[in-house]
Amino acid sequence: MLKSVRRVLAGLALTLALAAVYGPLAAAETRDGVFIHISHGPKHAHRVLMALNMAAMWAEDHPVLVYFDIEGIEVVLKDASDITFAHFPSSKTQLSNLLKKGVLVVACPGCLKAAGKSPADLAPGIRTADKKQFFSFTQGRILSLDY
Repeated sequence: MLKSVRRVLAGLALTLALAAVYGPLAAAETRDGVFIHISHGPKHAHRVLMALNMAAMWAEDHPVLVYFDIEGIEVVLKDASDITFAHFPSSKTQLSNLLKKGVLVVACPGCLKAAGKSPADLAPGIRTADKKQFFSFTQGRILSLDY
């Protein structure tokens, strides 16, 4: 009987110790992030505007990073045309709103260089991508949407 009581007490002590260590981790809310990849440019207005629209929707309650590369960088340049299509808000309107919400909007530095552009050619608020951002914009899992 004494052995049984000791086992129960040891089990209880272990449970309390584990709860003290892991309890705060479980209690903290970890929000998953959304990584939106846009590789198409103005010739694909529906793709671009849908991606930006999705970014705005997700940004209401999740961390979001929007990454432009390949032809997508044409959307985030200072001299970019304002893309419109169907019922979506225009590209410049959506980008402005995303930036106001604190969404990270970044462009591939290699793609800028390949296009003969530099970071100075990016629209205000748009930054060049840094690989650390891809993993640090959220503490949770990363959902990726590709447009």
